[in-house]
Amino acid sequence: MTRLPLTIAGNMIDFRSILRPSLTRSSFPASSKKRVLEQAAEVIATGSSDLISRQLFDQLMARERLGSTGLGEGVALPHCRLDGTRSIIGAFLHLASPIDFDSDDGEPVDLIFVLVVPSEAEGAHLDVLKNVARVLGDPTSRERLRAPTDDTDLYSNLLDLLERATGLGERSES
Repeated sequence: MTRLPLTIAGNMIDFRSILRPSLTRSSFPASSKKRVLEQAAEVIATGSSDLISRQLFDQLMARERLGSTGLGEGVALPHCRLDGTRSIIGAFLHLASPIDFDSDDGEPVDLIFVLVVPSEAEGAHLDVLKNVARVLGDPTSRERLRAPTDDTDLYSNLLDLLERATGLGERSES
């Protein structure tokens, strides 16, 4: 399936063009940081004809070697640039059990937003990372994202929070 290009107008990001319901998983099984990144790469590559899971996994691990993407408070934002992808793709995982992610605060991680961007993407991915980090950095948002027991509710909650953070939620409610 070909993804639509990212739509950004000022600070407005259309997260529906980045995150699909099929890439949002509740109670996702994971035993380690390495294993969850490997599984996430498989999930993302399965839904995209232009991605190879091993190549994606290798790039995610290379980024982790530069420094952990564990933000603290049980949140991680692994991300990488990847040759061959034509659009920004996100996946969101709520883990069944928290895992060590080498976060600065030492807390295990259970909320993971994986972001894959085309190699040539210069600034758009930074806007996406900033908005995702803002949402996941909020204690009330994290609590809301830890509550759903199925993928559909998790996707709806995350999309609502992201759209509100970027201003799309207020616009669509008018």
